[in-house]
Amino acid sequence: MSLVFRHLFTALCVQAGMIGGIYAQNVPIDFEETGNGATWIWTVFENDSNPALEIVENPDMSGINHSSTVAKFTALTTGNPWSGCESLHGGGIGQFIMDSSTSSINIMVWKPVISDVGIKLVRSDNWSLGEIKIPNTKVNEWELLTFDFSAHIGNDYDQIVIFPDFDLNGRTADNVIYFDNILGLDSIPGTDNASTFELSSIDFKMYPNPTNSFVNILSKVSIDALSIRNLLGEIVLSEQPIGTSLSVDMSQMDSGVYFVEVVSGNKTVRKTITKE
Repeated sequence: MSLVFRHLFTALCVQAGMIGGIYAQNVPIDFEETGNGATWIWTVFENDSNPALEIVENPDMSGINHSSTVAKFTALTTGNPWSGCESLHGGGIGQFIMDSSTSSINIMVWKPVISDVGIKLVRSDNWSLGEIKIPNTKVNEWELLTFDFSAHIGNDYDQIVIFPDFDLNGRTADNVIYFDNILGLDSIPGTDNASTFELSSIDFKMYPNPTNSFVNILSKVSIDALSIRNLLGEIVLSEQPIGTSLSVDMSQMDSGVYFVEVVSGNKTVRKTITKE
């Protein structure tokens, strides 16, 4: 496992301790033999015969993920679009409270198709705000997705639910999806692989959010391209090149949630924005 991810939920979790106001027990979810996640009890649901979540060798170490082992989920054609897997209440990530400084959750995925990836956080009483979904944009290679959980600030959770292939259009084949390195930081700690993730979500800022007209984009590094996608994953606006700042007019877009995606070199980061 790369040292980049030695702090799963450093924003969400800290072993017998506290960082940024978040308490937990197990860090990180890296599916390594000496890490967390590999020996947890994961329950697969709504996937027909519900084949178990497997912990396997990384099928592709040529990209951004150099982990030794990862999670493998087989989404069956006979399963529901919302099939997924979940940790035990309190038995995996432990208990944590989300605050404003730790409102992003990252996950790496390797998928053969384009479809939504969903993450849901659940309280001990089974209450949840529901899943947040983001479509992957790459196939047959590892991609880092960043989820905005700012609406969850102040809630106390003890379970995480992953939907690797949330496809309401229906599957035409059994889709094998790998995921890894679930991380709760707004930025990725500087380590030997930091250059791969130089453009992290803390470097890419946008305001105001929500907006009813313009949104301003600021970055610590030069951005090569910017695109805005709707909830279907369709690009509704694109700009390139833009340097380190840009003002984007969203006034003609319909109200709703969009994904703002920035690219710098071979690095891609995505955030959500609400158009009022």
